[in-house]
Amino acid sequence: MKTGRYFVILALVFALPARPVAAEQGTLDPNLEPLRPFLGKTWKSEAAEGGGDKPKVNVARWERALNGKALRVLHSVNDGEYGGETIVRWDEQAKALVYHYFTTAGFTTTGTMSIQDGRIVSSEKVTGNAGGVTEVRGTAEMSGDGSFRMKTEYLKDGEWQPGRDAVSREDATAQVVFR
Repeated sequence: MKTGRYFVILALVFALPARPVAAEQGTLDPNLEPLRPFLGKTWKSEAAEGGGDKPKVNVARWERALNGKALRVLHSVNDGEYGGETIVRWDEQAKALVYHYFTTAGFTTTGTMSIQDGRIVSSEKVTGNAGGVTEVRGTAEMSGDGSFRMKTEYLKDGEWQPGRDAVSREDATAQVVFR
């Protein structure tokens, strides 16, 4: 499986088991506030990738973590075929939103994200065996209907290649699944 297409941006745009709504409405670090619209929701997208016929169904849930000092995103692809967990926090020293992504495929990523003109822009470095992928970058943008579009690309063998391009919609019945 080409795991290079399912990195942090995915995780950031999808993920987590349900938590009490009150926790999602609690205080957040002011630097995390722009991400509040994602919290307490489960998101689902479907996208054909890599020329395959079978779409990749990604489910993600976002939640408030660490008393509002961080966000946690869990996501799974195709009912647990692949998945990961992301922790996003404000790094005062770096003056940036920093995230760490851990995957069921055994590789990890560390990246930064920023909010630019209403879009989430991210860039990450990959550690471990991710099929030759060493970096991932992407953007996520909310639309007027409450959905958001996530586009990624990844660096493999010294060349940037298209990654995921999918629209996620809130789906309260969808579940993040790990095997």
